[in-house]
Amino acid sequence: MQKKITCLLLLLITSLNAQNIKTIQLRPLQENSFSSIVPLGTILELSFDDLDAVSKEYQYKIEHMTHDWQKSRLLSSQFINGFDQNTIINVTNSFNTLQNYSHYSVRIPNINTVITKSGNYLLSVLNIYDDVVFARRFVLYEKKTTIGVAVDRSRNIKTVKTQQTVQFSINHPSIRINNPSQEIHVAIIKNNNWNEIINNIQPTFFKPNQLLYTYTNKTNFWGGNEYLNFDSKIIRNKSLNIVKITKEDVYNHYLYPFTFNKFAKYTYSPDINGQFAIRTLEGNDNNTEADYALMHFTIEVNAPFKEKEVYVYGAFNDFSISNENKMNYNSKNQTYTAKISLKQGFYNYTFATIGRDKVVNTNEITGTFFQTENAYTVLIYYKPNGGLYDRVIGVGQGYFNQNR
Repeated sequence: MQKKITCLLLLLITSLNAQNIKTIQLRPLQENSFSSIVPLGTILELSFDDLDAVSKEYQYKIEHMTHDWQKSRLLSSQFINGFDQNTIINVTNSFNTLQNYSHYSVRIPNINTVITKSGNYLLSVLNIYDDVVFARRFVLYEKKTTIGVAVDRSRNIKTVKTQQTVQFSINHPSIRINNPSQEIHVAIIKNNNWNEIINNIQPTFFKPNQLLYTYTNKTNFWGGNEYLNFDSKIIRNKSLNIVKITKEDVYNHYLYPFTFNKFAKYTYSPDINGQFAIRTLEGNDNNTEADYALMHFTIEVNAPFKEKEVYVYGAFNDFSISNENKMNYNSKNQTYTAKISLKQGFYNYTFATIGRDKVVNTNEITGTFFQTENAYTVLIYYKPNGGLYDRVIGVGQGYFNQNR
């Protein structure tokens, strides 16, 4: 069933992030590839900036996890050739920027660390005191099965205008599965956001070498809405959805206000499903020559959302909740506002509310529609009777296409 992510849990995750650490990315090397769910052996690059801009030592640590993100029984020597913890040595300083920073990066696998098993992994960055500064998830999979994924409009009359349903099949001619209810676990992830996940579901039908998951309600997701966006690739001049720029200690970019309308209808707007891409037109190296700007976000609404907190939400902060991305209401101007320091680039974002139930709601402000073009990833975990760990034996991709 779909997990409800509480504010408390998200605050706990976010508390791992030091305020000086920005622009955390864990991605394949291919341009415009945002997912850290990749085939075993694929190179992933972790990068981040430290705005303190002084020489610091950071280490990365890799842990193998179970299908439900608990630490697995494997010893590090059973899933890594080399070291599971090592120093990040690729460090460069920013050049010609108002905001000074140090840029750190490491690629995995590397000469010291080669991962040999598929599965869920947690990559943590530690400071000199071995405290966790931040952590990110990634998944390495084997191509042992083929996964067919279909995404359609909800068939439930109550949610036909607001939800999408995901159905899929697992074709496993080379894998013998004796007891699917015990040996197979699946997870469906929306838009590479680990906070929007459905798991703990069983097959609805069994065929020779095939498992079918054809639920009509249990695998429904809220459609949500297309993400809002801006482009700050030019630090001194206005660009996409930036209405005003001022210069103080750093540049301040003011975005066009979002006007809340609870009766708003769906309008198609292409997006990158909440992700971001660092880029600057004023330098040759995006990693060290892109500057930081204070981005000013505004929601125009006649009255505050009753007993709700409002946050700016997106992959730029790992879809998490913190004081840094919290918005404050100004009753005189009838606006929610927030300002967040972000590196130059193209960004998707939306707004989330949290009420007394401590559930993050990304639909209350921008709406939820079945037409929204979302991407879904289906992960297949396999642990046979007597197995030591959860292998990932296949990954499927599905997309809602309103023009299909």
